[in-house]
Amino acid sequence: MKHAGAQALDGIEPILAQLRKLGGLKEKSRGTFYRGASAFLHFHEDPAGMFADIKLDGEFVRMPVNTRAEAAALIRRAAAALKR
Repeated sequence: MKHAGAQALDGIEPILAQLRKLGGLKEKSRGTFYRGASAFLHFHEDPAGMFADIKLDGEFVRMPVNTRAEAAALIRRAAAALKR
């Protein structure tokens, strides 16, 4: 599964915009977010769809982001993780 390219990231721009609004994240490169000096979230593209790797409790967890519900779940999990 490869990291998401520019065209794939274009397709999830609404998700990226929501992540940019969360406090505590820095977008080091498009679609790659850091929390402080540590990688926190990035995206992969695959024939099965788009996926986010998000660091939860010190480990990366892969989440699909192909539907509105999946995208909303990612945003909720990211917001909750940033409050810790």
